[in-house]
Amino acid sequence: MNSSIVDLQQVKILDVTISKDTLSVDLADGRSVSAPLEWYPRLVHGSESERSNWRLIGSGHGIHWPDLDEDISVTNLLLGQPSGESQKSLQKWLDSRQ
Repeated sequence: MNSSIVDLQQVKILDVTISKDTLSVDLADGRSVSAPLEWYPRLVHGSESERSNWRLIGSGHGIHWPDLDEDISVTNLLLGQPSGESQKSLQKWLDSRQ
């Protein structure tokens, strides 16, 4: 194995911060990773209270927002992958919130 390749399965999240336009996570290895909040439409449409109600899942390998039914993995954050939710699914979720 190449020593320059990070084993993504070993990377764990310690803390989560959400600003007006950014999702940031602090990792156990000392790094911080940020992504545009617009990559995660459910977070964008959630209230500050809903965005603040998160918990780590999978021993720190992901984040779950129960009020928004959203899960984001540390792997997807590190690989720069936005939400893969379809527009149809997002619209159904938005309609259910009204």
